Amino acid sequence: MRVCLVIEGSYPFITGGVSSWVHELISGLPQIEFVLFTFSPEAGQKLRYTLPPNIVGITDVVLSKPPPARAARASFAERRLERQAKGKRARDSRILGILESHVRMFSGSGPDLDKLIARIPEGHSIHREAVLDRRAWNFMKGQNRLRNPLYAFSDYVWAWKSAHDLVFNVLAAVPPEADVYHSLSTGFAGLAALAAKLRRGKPFLLTEHGLYHKEREIEIRKAGFVRGYQRDLWIRLYNRIAGICYENADLCTSLFEENRGYQLALGATAERTVVIPNGIDVARYSVVREPRPEGFHVGFIGRIVPIKDVKTFIVAAKLVLERVPDARFYLVGPDDEDPEYDKECRRLAADLKIEDRLTFTGRADVREYYKFVNVVVLTSVREAQPLVILEAYAAGIPCVSTDVGNVSELLEGDRRFMAPPKDGAKIAEAIIFVHDNPEEMARIAARNRGRTIETYEKKDLLSRYGSLYSRFAPPAGQP
Repeated sequence: MRVCLVIEGSYPFITGGVSSWVHELISGLPQIEFVLFTFSPEAGQKLRYTLPPNIVGITDVVLSKPPPARAARASFAERRLERQAKGKRARDSRILGILESHVRMFSGSGPDLDKLIARIPEGHSIHREAVLDRRAWNFMKGQNRLRNPLYAFSDYVWAWKSAHDLVFNVLAAVPPEADVYHSLSTGFAGLAALAAKLRRGKPFLLTEHGLYHKEREIEIRKAGFVRGYQRDLWIRLYNRIAGICYENADLCTSLFEENRGYQLALGATAERTVVIPNGIDVARYSVVREPRPEGFHVGFIGRIVPIKDVKTFIVAAKLVLERVPDARFYLVGPDDEDPEYDKECRRLAADLKIEDRLTFTGRADVREYYKFVNVVVLTSVREAQPLVILEAYAAGIPCVSTDVGNVSELLEGDRRFMAPPKDGAKIAEAIIFVHDNPEEMARIAARNRGRTIETYEKKDLLSRYGSLYSRFAPPAGQP
């Protein structure tokens, strides 16, 4: 059996929670062949993982790059054939489908993107039809007067072009052959998996760690240069792509019940949704604790990137040191993914005069730090079901975290150990509580380790996904 994992901006080029999850899934199911269909912001990215032997191919698509040569040749051939009536009718149908979908999206109803996809042959790009056709151009002028009168027409044109270019680059990409297409998000990866289902008649599985459309909406609303129509276009586009993925996926999985509720609200049906929580190799993280006699040791495990909000951790460290002067802080994780942000974090530590109490380790074996840290702290502004908390629990370490994603469930709703995002003072208060109450923390850590073994064991996760793949496998002897 061959499974195509459809992934945007993650494995195998970026490390982190979702990438680790993918790597563990593939490594844990050696009886299944995997091919990767990846969507990247730029070409030539370096692999961050040693690929397991059951990965038998990678097709990487650069989202912003013009269509590949194969698509360009197909487009040229089709333009020549469009001199004939049949070709012209097909072209007209696609143009009208694009314009109709756009109108429906902004009238409050959903565009029939699935019908539009079915009109576009695999490997064919319709960039010219989306922007340069006279009818599309006239449509843009009319929509600009209706929806974007305060801004320059050029803003409207570039918003239209950029959105459609990305969508049509995805739809022009030719996926590898597989028995099942398994997308790790909605967005462009979900759209590509949906196109494979509609064109090839193969099952489409959707697994969500976070909620892609919600994350993109937050980013868009924070970006001051995206305004008016552009903002509305991007938000509605991402929401509608999520909706058609939920409506058409053969099965949608989520990490916890709250996210399943969002899937249901946007079009998934109850019988096609299931919760499969994250899992870790508990034995791997069940380290032999070697507490250090001197100091109180605080660990941050994660990439040095803005979404992890390392600056709030550094601010909390400053506040903790005012009360616990022998505390030491360790930032364990890659520091080369956003070099400018890494510099800003180090500069902040220097400005607060605590750089001698913080250690930036870079890439490291986290288990070496789980042997002695007294508390693990997560300060992310967004998470789904963070693996780092489960790892810490398996090692018998208490956790403090921002209240994001499924953290509240993992921390049993105990507000003593949670803080709103970016609240460094509350994070510091929680760390100090852990310091001041070692006996209670030992009892909590033991209970959390038991819960992790019972509920979040990786073997259970692998078994469930293995069963899902088998459920959608073609019958023996059928291609």
